[in-house]
Amino acid sequence: MAVPIFSSSIPHSYPFRPSSFPGPDDTTSHKRRLLFCVPSEVNPVQPALSFSVGTHLIPHPNKVDRGGEDAFFVSSQNGGIIAVADGVSGWAEEGVDPSLFPRELMANVSYLVGDEEVNKDPQFLIGKAHAATSSVGSATVIVAMFERNGMLKIANVGDCGLRIIREGRVVFSTSPQEHYFDCPYQLSSEAIGQTYRDAMVNSVELREGDTIVMGSDGLFDNLFDHEIISTTSRCKDVIESAKALADLARTHSMDSNFDSPYSLEAISKVILCWEYG
Repeated sequence: MAVPIFSSSIPHSYPFRPSSFPGPDDTTSHKRRLLFCVPSEVNPVQPALSFSVGTHLIPHPNKVDRGGEDAFFVSSQNGGIIAVADGVSGWAEEGVDPSLFPRELMANVSYLVGDEEVNKDPQFLIGKAHAATSSVGSATVIVAMFERNGMLKIANVGDCGLRIIREGRVVFSTSPQEHYFDCPYQLSSEAIGQTYRDAMVNSVELREGDTIVMGSDGLFDNLFDHEIISTTSRCKDVIESAKALADLARTHSMDSNFDSPYSLEAISKVILCWEYG
């Protein structure tokens, strides 16, 4: 998980530095989650952008041995790209490791970033990476591409999410794609899944000081936007922010008395079913 606060722009170079990376000592949580925080450090009218990136991963306690079912990719190529894929755990019931599909999908994203056919198009990148993935399984996915003119291009399939925080408020938020509650759109090895054509695509102009928070559903299921804003605002850098968000989401997920965004939505669905079903 991650959140950023940054300090400088570099007008003639394009750094995109991983500030934190998941390892075997990362803590575990009741619900898997992967988050990214990316602070923009430049004005979109400038020809060059600079970003600092912090990441933090907390796998499900029952999936620590295989590192969880989330995968991600960060690159400075072509202005910068961040991608997250969240494996669908239901495949474990079929004897399939749910982590293999998202990991191969992200590996293929990394191979294809410089492909001329992709041409800075996150939706097409998802499509080519999906077509090249041979592992059995499925995953939700989000890809964000940074252009040096300050534009952020986003494509997502499913319920991985992204928030842009500007001057203490959320100015952009992706919307989850679901067939019905708790059943998100997903790329799959099976023909019944969605394709890159089903992706929700957005372009947003970034401003100096914007903070971009990106993650799998484990983050946004357990944290409200105001908690994300307050947490990122009090942390000194992206590494600290990423860990703070992950830890808070984990704490909420293990608290049966906490009314999380996920639990409140679940309750609303039950009420609607009882009233109108």
